[in-house]
Amino acid sequence: MFRQRRIGKDGREIRIWKFRSMFSDAHDHPERYLDEAQMAQWAREQKVSGDPRITRIGRFIRKTSLDEVPQFLNVLMGDMSVIGPRPVTLEETYEFGDDRDEALSVRPGITGWWQVTDRNDATWANGRRQELELWYVRNMGLATDARVFLETFGAMFGGTGR
Repeated sequence: MFRQRRIGKDGREIRIWKFRSMFSDAHDHPERYLDEAQMAQWAREQKVSGDPRITRIGRFIRKTSLDEVPQFLNVLMGDMSVIGPRPVTLEETYEFGDDRDEALSVRPGITGWWQVTDRNDATWANGRRQELELWYVRNMGLATDARVFLETFGAMFGGTGR
């Protein structure tokens, strides 16, 4: 397990727990593993298609979203909810532009609207990630959360994670 710095509700820094799915130096030294095009994609999205830094077992736990299970500790600590927008890095908060404060007005979640809809196809670059996260913030409620909860299992067992 390891912890990552993210931004939570009201712009407060939190540290989220995850199961390690990459080589231990992968985040600190991506240039050791990624070519120039992959580095550009990683700088923008913090994700890379066909990422060579991911271990064999890491591919499985990411595909099934099991790497996120330790975040239930964050829920118990009050930093996260089970359902909500994904916790983002400080740099990613600026992708929301004028809607940054609104995006940070709720607790981030282990799973959310973005994960059960477009997930890997909705990126910061195409603006779809921001749209989906903000849609959730603006439409959250019991019915939306129930739908996200149920569809999370489809995403997990359908293996749509990267």
